[in-house]
Amino acid sequence: MTSTAQAPTPPPSEGRAAHPDHLGHVIFITASAAMGGFLFGYDSSVINGAVEAIRDRYDIGSGTLAQVIAIALIGCAIGAATAGRIADRIGRIRCMQIAAVLFSVSAVGSALPFALWDLAFWRVVGGFAIGMASVIGPAYIAEVAPAAYRGRLGSFQQAAIVIGIAISQLVNYGILQLADGDQRGEIGGLEAWQWMLGVMVVPAVLYGLLSFAIPESPRFLISVGRKDRAKEVLAEVEGHGVDLDHRVAEIERAMRREHKSTFKDLFAAGSRFKLLPIVWVGIGLSVFQQLVGINVAFYYSATLWQSVGIDPSGSFFYSFTTSIINIVGTVIAMVLVDRVGRRPLALVGSAGMAVALAFEAWAFSADLVDGKLPETQGVVALVAAHVFVLFFALSWGVVVWVFLGEMFPNRIRAAALGVAASAQWIANWAITASFPSLADWNLSGTYVIYTVFAVLSIPFVLRYVKETKGKALEEMG
Repeated sequence: MTSTAQAPTPPPSEGRAAHPDHLGHVIFITASAAMGGFLFGYDSSVINGAVEAIRDRYDIGSGTLAQVIAIALIGCAIGAATAGRIADRIGRIRCMQIAAVLFSVSAVGSALPFALWDLAFWRVVGGFAIGMASVIGPAYIAEVAPAAYRGRLGSFQQAAIVIGIAISQLVNYGILQLADGDQRGEIGGLEAWQWMLGVMVVPAVLYGLLSFAIPESPRFLISVGRKDRAKEVLAEVEGHGVDLDHRVAEIERAMRREHKSTFKDLFAAGSRFKLLPIVWVGIGLSVFQQLVGINVAFYYSATLWQSVGIDPSGSFFYSFTTSIINIVGTVIAMVLVDRVGRRPLALVGSAGMAVALAFEAWAFSADLVDGKLPETQGVVALVAAHVFVLFFALSWGVVVWVFLGEMFPNRIRAAALGVAASAQWIANWAITASFPSLADWNLSGTYVIYTVFAVLSIPFVLRYVKETKGKALEEMG
């Protein structure tokens, strides 16, 4: 009788069982890093209140208007693609500080443009900062959060995004009221839409200040030889009960298995063009998140509701209520993401979004009567729009960012996250730039397209996406 030798079982990860001594401190660190997400949401949505004013001031058509609105996303894609490399060189905190400066400069420049191209330039600058923050926030949070809490803490990024969206809509509504309902109404020598864009300098400065109050990622500190400081940070975020020497050794082992991630590492061995399957999954998650048309609800909702007969003040109000629903859905996701897992939430969200989008497509297929939708279709359109945002928020809005922070092996995480986030911005740009022209062509048909993508996301998740709930980062790949 022969015996079969078994491979030794690797020691359990200390990170999986870590529980911080002061969870409130870890929450503060996470929330500070997630301020980049707040600015992401604020900047993404604030333009909603300025769309019609920009069209009127510069006398431009839907195509040119769409490019001015969407051009920020080109900057986002570049910022997302380069942030990982920058963060590996100078650290996560320095990246946050650079993004804060760019945010601040962009806010002032956007509020005081002297020409349309000038406005577009400052939107690209702000977009670059958003792209950096979209990568650094989830990566930093994933690196400092104990595994037992990582899903909920990772959700802070999306929570900050939706709060930023809601606050921007509320600020826009308040500024509109001060301008007597006129987006081009003058307040203190500037038009209302200029104030809407300029106010972002306040949270941008706050983001920069908070970046000085939080520690550097322990993984970056170890990578540059600052082990004692890394132990201090690990003790802060995982608790003094954790064997800190073991944790540092564990991270070092994971880092020895890797090298500085570059874009070449994302390709299969022996191939210059074939991306690793896990990278394609990350790209797929990012792209599907955008192709359901979620950002139409935040970039164009005021214009959309006005196009079917709702007055400007009413359209701003419905944009704000949609933002509140967005927050509610995000809170639901934060409660459930570590309890039921990422994949179940994604599947439920896809199904709910598909149904809601189908109802929106039906409602917008009706002929306008005196410039308005018939009463039944109008009610269905409003309810379905809110249901769509709810299901997105409680699923894909949160779980995609959590997945992207967790799913990649350490050796490729920074580069892979950069590529996936860049793909997300490109898809976002495609939807944002195409919506005005598609809506002019056939608004109902546009929503049918979004419905199809929501349906297709279901088999994608079932076949290709693996659950990451409860796993330490060192266990990925």
